[in-house]
Amino acid sequence: MASRKTQILAIDAGGTMTDTFIIDDMGEFVVGKAQTTPGDESVGLLHSAVDALSFWGMTVEEAFPQLLTGVYSGTAMLNRLVSRKGRKVGLIVNKGMEDFHRMGRAIQSYLGYSYSDRLHINTHRYDPPLVPREWTRGVTERIDLFGNIVIPLYEHEVEPAVRELVDEGVEAIVISLLHSYKNPTHERRVRDIAKATLRKLKRDLPVFASVDYYPVRKESHRTNTTIIEAYAADPSRRTLELVDERMKEQGAKFDVRVMATHGGTISIRANELARTLVSGPIGGVVGGKYLGEALGIQNIVCSDIGGTSFDIALITQGDFTIDTSPDMARLVLSLPLVAMDSVGAGTGSFVRVDPYTKSIVLGPDSAGYRVGGCYPEGGLDTITVSDCHVVLGLINPDNFLGGQIKLDRERAYQSVKEQLADPLGLSVEAASYGVIELLEAQLRNYLESLVMGKGYSPTQFACFSYGGGGPLHTAGYVRGLGFEDVLVPAWAAGFSAFGCGAADFEYRYDRTLDINVGANATQKEQVEAAGILQEAWNELTEKVQQEFEKNGFQSKDVQLRMYFRMQYQGQLNDLEIEAPLATATTADDWKVLTMTFEETYARVYARAARSPELGYTVTGAIVRGSVEVPKPKIPEEPYYGETPPKEAHRGIREVYWDGEWIQADIWEMEALKAGNRIEAFSIIESPATTFIVPLGFEAVLDQHRIFHLRELD
Repeated sequence: MASRKTQILAIDAGGTMTDTFIIDDMGEFVVGKAQTTPGDESVGLLHSAVDALSFWGMTVEEAFPQLLTGVYSGTAMLNRLVSRKGRKVGLIVNKGMEDFHRMGRAIQSYLGYSYSDRLHINTHRYDPPLVPREWTRGVTERIDLFGNIVIPLYEHEVEPAVRELVDEGVEAIVISLLHSYKNPTHERRVRDIAKATLRKLKRDLPVFASVDYYPVRKESHRTNTTIIEAYAADPSRRTLELVDERMKEQGAKFDVRVMATHGGTISIRANELARTLVSGPIGGVVGGKYLGEALGIQNIVCSDIGGTSFDIALITQGDFTIDTSPDMARLVLSLPLVAMDSVGAGTGSFVRVDPYTKSIVLGPDSAGYRVGGCYPEGGLDTITVSDCHVVLGLINPDNFLGGQIKLDRERAYQSVKEQLADPLGLSVEAASYGVIELLEAQLRNYLESLVMGKGYSPTQFACFSYGGGGPLHTAGYVRGLGFEDVLVPAWAAGFSAFGCGAADFEYRYDRTLDINVGANATQKEQVEAAGILQEAWNELTEKVQQEFEKNGFQSKDVQLRMYFRMQYQGQLNDLEIEAPLATATTADDWKVLTMTFEETYARVYARAARSPELGYTVTGAIVRGSVEVPKPKIPEEPYYGETPPKEAHRGIREVYWDGEWIQADIWEMEALKAGNRIEAFSIIESPATTFIVPLGFEAVLDQHRIFHLRELD
């Protein structure tokens, strides 16, 4: 209806599907789904928005002019990096260090490999460096780890290095010198000379100095991240601009924001665009935190199954953990990333039979938007988990994406027979069911190991299950783990997009510090330490405010939060902590910071593990700035009763389950009411996802349109 006022648009352009989440001024929302269009993600975005708005009887032309804000998350940048199809980048480093990027960190030799593959060196594949040796130049200088100039910069070496790189045909230049995070003088001077040389040559090439982007410790991490900024992030800016332009063509008046790795959203004009490298899965974790706050749940396991991967994250005491040295695309990085585990196990994962062991192998590669052999446009040569779903009757081949695509059950059956069942000597149904059991057993193991590996028990957590494939497998991967509660939102298919809409408009900047203060430090030493930290906060605050100024926000509009990273002297791992005060200038302020650290340390590890006699080290300063933006409301519906309305029942369908064909009740998700209890065996269908309630389980829909899946004794 045209009288409805749309407010928020959130987009999650995944590797298989593009989800849109549109919210109106009453907090009501609709979820749309369409196939991702890798060549131009804005096309799939519009198709998905059309699908969402059809539930309200609105068009894009009616809805977009009313929108107040839009948030995007996508995979274009990550795909560019993974496929190694970025810019031709030149690199300037210290003379004598020209090979360090090519050599990489030792850990990069086995990142992404299974445990068994890590043990066998003959299975390793070493990725070529983003910048090969012939596009690397060295200049003489040296700053030590304390920031002292040991060898002055040989400025006369910079211009020839730049000229040689230009002659090599590079499209961007990255500068990364040892310990520049402690003293940026030399690196900034190289940057200025490089820009001046390019002006002489009349060449308009971008120059990226690591100190201007990621002034943090760890040379390989910092260099990799700055190279990615030039190699994949900056070129992907055009993709984001295209999304922004396409929305404005439909009447949108806002500037698109992008989901960032730290859990906030930033502008497409942000200086550090590599922060948006992984955005979709982050949205789900932010959505989990937002929903948990609304429901009063502090400890949450977020589990997200899409077509390509299974993503898991923990929220403890109401917040998620930030990993400051993550790895991605087999590279170590210096990005603040919401701590997540991701494995290549989704509903589009390829299924093969190992020719030697005759065992089933799942993934890690997937079919992407083409679903599987059941896909109507010729299908694929290799079967997928989705083909098994179709064979077993778990998903309706006529209702995929609400009927937009008709899946071919006969082709799926024949493909599974030829590629899986016959080689294993099984019936097609038994082989397909074995695939589902294997997938869910693997997911259950991943989930349990994540929780137990952090020193927790599943009984201390609620599990949120979402993603297009999450509700299909929720019961299978939570079975027997004993979670306090298992929640499946009715909007599970668009939950990551929902999380993008719930994210703050926020910038985060980090800086490495080395502030060492002994246990018996004098007041003067404590004041000096507080002053160094405050100086770093001031510098980072200025950077945050400059980013917001690009979007028309003044300093008074920005809410600032100060953080610090601290550890006991001599320890290897630090903790990131929000400062309980706005400024740190006195000895008393320093004592407040150390007390806060002590309390956090006792909570994360154990009170008995505290060691104040060792003294303290501040390893980093962080500033997060945010401004108020509209956010979605959690649905609130009147209680209806346990018995579902008759119109919600869509009939009976035979499904193959645990060795036999059984009859399953089919329910329409959108027609179910608050309080409805759904007993096994049931399949709850929505245009965007399918929720299975198997034998041994029941599901209850609450007043917030969230299903609570319960395992029966």
